[in-house]
Amino acid sequence: MHRSVTPATTVSRSSQDEETQTAKIDAVAAQQHKDSLNLATSVNTELPLELLSNSKAAATLPENQSSANTRYAAKTLLIGGIAGCTAKTVVAPLDRVKILFQTHNTRYARYAGTHFGLFKAGAAIYREYGIRGLFQGHSMQLARIFPYAAIKYMSYEQLKLILGRRISDQHLRNFLAGSLCGVISVAVSYPLDMIRVRMAYITPTAGAPAERVRAVVKMIYNEPAYRFGLMNFFRGFPLSLMGIVPYGGVSFLTHEYFTSLARNRYADIATKQSEQHHTKARRRKTRELKAWAELTAGGLSGMFAQTASYPFELVRRRMQIAGVHSPSKKAKASRIIQDVWNKNGLRGFYVGLTIGYVKVAPMFAVSFYTYEKLKAVFDLD
Repeated sequence: MHRSVTPATTVSRSSQDEETQTAKIDAVAAQQHKDSLNLATSVNTELPLELLSNSKAAATLPENQSSANTRYAAKTLLIGGIAGCTAKTVVAPLDRVKILFQTHNTRYARYAGTHFGLFKAGAAIYREYGIRGLFQGHSMQLARIFPYAAIKYMSYEQLKLILGRRISDQHLRNFLAGSLCGVISVAVSYPLDMIRVRMAYITPTAGAPAERVRAVVKMIYNEPAYRFGLMNFFRGFPLSLMGIVPYGGVSFLTHEYFTSLARNRYADIATKQSEQHHTKARRRKTRELKAWAELTAGGLSGMFAQTASYPFELVRRRMQIAGVHSPSKKAKASRIIQDVWNKNGLRGFYVGLTIGYVKVAPMFAVSFYTYEKLKAVFDLD
């Protein structure tokens, strides 16, 4: 016999099936929601850690670059000062005679413009004062030249790097960097240069002791030309700034040009052949020049710079020693220029230029040579 299924029973089974299906759907949905929460949690925890790691790496890079640049600046500051002192010591006797010629010292003016006048004046100084006479004022020269040369070379390297990001013309960049570094270094060391020139100019009578630094400083400070005594140490300073622009700019411009020429066009004869095991161990990429090539480039740059700035230097020297003759008067550049022109014309602005070449060529040669050699020792580009 067939059992009859009532409508109520059918409805009940359908309801149970629907509930079961709904429960399954709800379970799947709950599992998907749980998985999405886990994924979101994973993203929220892992992504910031990755970003934080990247940000730390990005922050570390500029810090490392800044630290490396600071070390580079400190090293160039040191070796620049050493290079300057070495060069000035080599040419100290020539510098003494040159200052005496530029300032028309009455005891040695007769040697200026004569054949071998440089050597005659040097021999006269040696006979009267001995070897110390040729180095009079050199202690103050070293005190002045170390900060001057240190700041000059260090600031040139930094300015060349900064200007290189904005100026594509390499020659213009080198000229501007050289001019600006010259201005900075002169501003720092000018009072010391003033004292040094006075000490080199003063020629005491035979047998008398040389003027001490303290006595010269006191003498300059007490000159009544300016209300504030410190201003006496800056006689000729504006003119010095005008002269240092071509002097510094031309010197670095021509040195970079000649060294680049030697490293590229004449590399076969002018550069050293580095040994393989040294090349791998060093970071320095600049090819090192042979001694004769580096000395030649430095000497030529000095001669070009001296020619461009010599009239400024001559007038500045006259202003610096003006206090010896007229302590109460302010030395005016216009008056000195007119006086030089009236006495000797255009040639008057180049009195002592020959001795300037004799002094500047070896000075720049030794200075740049020492600087580049020390850069190689410290493995700097």
